[in-house]
Amino acid sequence: MSLLGLVRHMTEVERGWFQRTLAGEDAPPLYYDKNNPDGDFDDVDPARRDDDFAAFQETLDRCRAAEAAVASLDDNGAQHHRDEGPVSLRWIMVHMIEEYARHNGHADLLRECIDGATDD
Repeated sequence: MSLLGLVRHMTEVERGWFQRTLAGEDAPPLYYDKNNPDGDFDDVDPARRDDDFAAFQETLDRCRAAEAAVASLDDNGAQHHRDEGPVSLRWIMVHMIEEYARHNGHADLLRECIDGATDD
């Protein structure tokens, strides 16, 4: 696990929930496939850091536009999510809060391994 891997993973999470599930866009994965399901974490190349951060920003811009196009938090996405059926923008937003909280915690653990500082 690395900070860049977390950025790449969150790029994929944003694309999955906002572009594919909410907006119904064709947004294939950037960093993984069925033969390499953890490619977002495993295939990190520090030399491509700028490209990965640019992809994250572009994804955020597209996802915020998809979110803004929905009239209500109670509106369902264009695609069903696996066995859960239709999911609302509200559900997606709450799920994304959980995702960012979880992965920000991972980032904090990585930082603590580097500098040893803890919050009392």
